[in-house]
Amino acid sequence: MLWAYRVLFLPLLLLASPYYVWRMLRRGGYAKGFSQRLGLFPALPAKRPGVTRIWIQAVSVGEVEAIGPLLALLRQSGRVEVVLTTTTSTGYQLALQRHAGLCLSIGHFPLDFWPCSAAAWRRIQPDHIVLTEGELWPEHLLGQARRRGIPAYLINARMSDRSFTRHQVTSFIAQKLLSVFKWIGAGSELDAERLCELGYPAAQLQVMGNLKFDVAADTALPEQERQKLRSELGFGDNPSAIVLLGSSTWSGEESLLIKLVGELRNEGNDVRLLLVPRHVERREAVRRELVAAGIPFHQRSTAGSVAQPGTLIHFADTTGELSRLTRATDLAFTGKSLAPHEGGQTPVECAAAGIALVYGPHMSNFRSMCAGLEKAGAALRADDAGSVARILKRLVHEHAERRKMGEAGSAWHASNRGASERTAEQLLRQFR
Repeated sequence: MLWAYRVLFLPLLLLASPYYVWRMLRRGGYAKGFSQRLGLFPALPAKRPGVTRIWIQAVSVGEVEAIGPLLALLRQSGRVEVVLTTTTSTGYQLALQRHAGLCLSIGHFPLDFWPCSAAAWRRIQPDHIVLTEGELWPEHLLGQARRRGIPAYLINARMSDRSFTRHQVTSFIAQKLLSVFKWIGAGSELDAERLCELGYPAAQLQVMGNLKFDVAADTALPEQERQKLRSELGFGDNPSAIVLLGSSTWSGEESLLIKLVGELRNEGNDVRLLLVPRHVERREAVRRELVAAGIPFHQRSTAGSVAQPGTLIHFADTTGELSRLTRATDLAFTGKSLAPHEGGQTPVECAAAGIALVYGPHMSNFRSMCAGLEKAGAALRADDAGSVARILKRLVHEHAERRKMGEAGSAWHASNRGASERTAEQLLRQFR
């Protein structure tokens, strides 16, 4: 299997390269440290006696944020040093901003191509490697970790509907890759069941809970701080205005929210919109939609973080601020949940902040979370775009229902915290 993968990797990469080059140019930031993607990591300090070197890979912004509390706990132990890598340019920038003081080094994850992977392993020289969520890289796992006898671990393990279906088709490959992991910490019972169905031994798997619960703020802001944040966003001129959040929205979802706010305002409701697209490289397309709508807006990346009083739409096209900004809102829609998109974005920040939450039908990446939220009465699932608009319109007028949903979300979030401590404890036990 590994030799076939090695032979096919390069021609397949060349075929796919136009698409990936386009994506890199569109997102920007990939030129910096590009040599690391080829495995050419800068020299690291010599290993220290009694200190274990851990290589942790976190794909993008969400995973980089999620491992923050875990990194702090590992650092506090005094027993390990962490080399952190990430795949995307935005994830890399956020890692430098948030975790530089917690890591020995932060870099880019190398291509899963034999020469690149081998070069990175020689330079990093990890004693253990930890992957996050659903990363199964044949070269890194079979070609390097197994051959070198380095223990591998999968944390916050997640198996979405799409991934599970794909792995079922080639279950022998999935089983081979999963067999490299010495231990897996699953994010939910459903994820654990799916991993076991794919052949991973139940005795080597534990349900730790989702690390993302420990990142989001655990309480709503005190009213004075909340009003201060609303003033920063330009919404402070009317304390009773309803602020709607578009959380990690995708194409088409911004249009829905912009139109909805326009309609509500035409009906005499003081509704404002905090719009936070999932990918900042889409900022120009979103800006054009805002201009076409004719509603005055503040663009955070170009006009600064502080908006003028009376702002109707605050367009937050920045990275790493969603958790904080969420706490200024009254009602939220979670993106990537309406067709043609699939999978959804995390609802955790909204629940943690005590914000009533609405999303579309396509939240398969967070199936367990959404089931818990809906059972607790903290979130409403809509059938389609029209249903989303109708539910949001109703909730704009239902202060008591919004408050009840927000309180339920806060309680649900608090009851699910602790995954970072449990994961750190188990990893440190494995590292002995």
